[in-house]
Amino acid sequence: MKTIVEVKSKKELAAFIDFPHDLYKNDPVYVPELFIAQRDLLTTHPFHKHSSLQCFLLFDGDKIIGRIAAILNNRHNEFNHVKDGFFGFFDVINDAESAKMLIDTAEKWLKQQDSTINNLVGPVNLTTNDTAGLLIKGFEYPPVILTPHNFAYYEALLEKTGLKKQVDLISWRWDKTSYDDRSVRISDKLEERINTRGITIRKLNMKKFKEEAEKFKQVYNSAWDKNMGFVPPTDEEFDFIAKDLKMIADPDFVFVAEKEGKFVGISIALPDVNQIQKRIPKGRLLPTGIFKLLFGLKKIKGIRIFMLGVIEGYRHMGIEAVLYAKIIKTYKAKDYDYAEAGWTLEHNHPVNNAIKAIKGDPYKTHRIYEKAI
Repeated sequence: MKTIVEVKSKKELAAFIDFPHDLYKNDPVYVPELFIAQRDLLTTHPFHKHSSLQCFLLFDGDKIIGRIAAILNNRHNEFNHVKDGFFGFFDVINDAESAKMLIDTAEKWLKQQDSTINNLVGPVNLTTNDTAGLLIKGFEYPPVILTPHNFAYYEALLEKTGLKKQVDLISWRWDKTSYDDRSVRISDKLEERINTRGITIRKLNMKKFKEEAEKFKQVYNSAWDKNMGFVPPTDEEFDFIAKDLKMIADPDFVFVAEKEGKFVGISIALPDVNQIQKRIPKGRLLPTGIFKLLFGLKKIKGIRIFMLGVIEGYRHMGIEAVLYAKIIKTYKAKDYDYAEAGWTLEHNHPVNNAIKAIKGDPYKTHRIYEKAI
């Protein structure tokens, strides 16, 4: 008999976080999330000061066969003037009835919290500033840092519950064989042109991280303010994100576009720590996982272009292409095997065209779904 259990205890939370390890144990590209990071995301992240979520486990007898989190993001609804409820952390066996039970449970909880919620959106693993989307293309590739992965059958299961496409998120890839010197040389000409307008591209000064991060925040909040579902993070949320990024960022891959001391564009590429994380059983850093992570960092041979944006008034000038090219040049100089850029909205044509211009391959697609409730 199938039953849904509301996650309340530490033991149930641990079971919620650990369930994917069993589900994906035979998936050759699966990468376990770090347990401590998932626990903090679900319990102590600053998100919980203004919004709420509830995790659920689906049992068949005494065996866990699925999980879901229902997420009420009050800031999202206030900022975008909508009445959305979200679901995330969705994992389930290949069974339509089980998937429907989980989605129905999330809908019911959201309605109980706010009866005016009229749209279900997901999967989003907390907010769109975190991992988002259902993988529908590119299953043969392992997930890179901070990107979701799932089985191919999830798409059909979710669509059977009545969910329909809201938007697709595109991830792009370069490898050693696809590197194009000509397209990067074109970006050198673009950089010369934007320099004549008083705009310079430089690396972030990590020695002045706090001061630089404050300028960074202003760009972050304005460069993405019209993107699907974007909500400016609170100061605490931004500090939470910045602290995590500082721990793993390679300063050689963090660039800013600046005019007269003001940041007008930013780009960050992160080393793909998933290359190491996949070897940490069940994402547990203790007792030995921390050493695998620390000693493996120098062996990483891939990056993810995690964030790139230019503020209004400075777009369509070539800054996006130059920022991408700076990262690709650095990745080439370091003799890395691959770079991923993601995600971009399918209809963000200026950024997508800039990526195409330097031979990015749209190798993965994640989809955000929605349905009226």
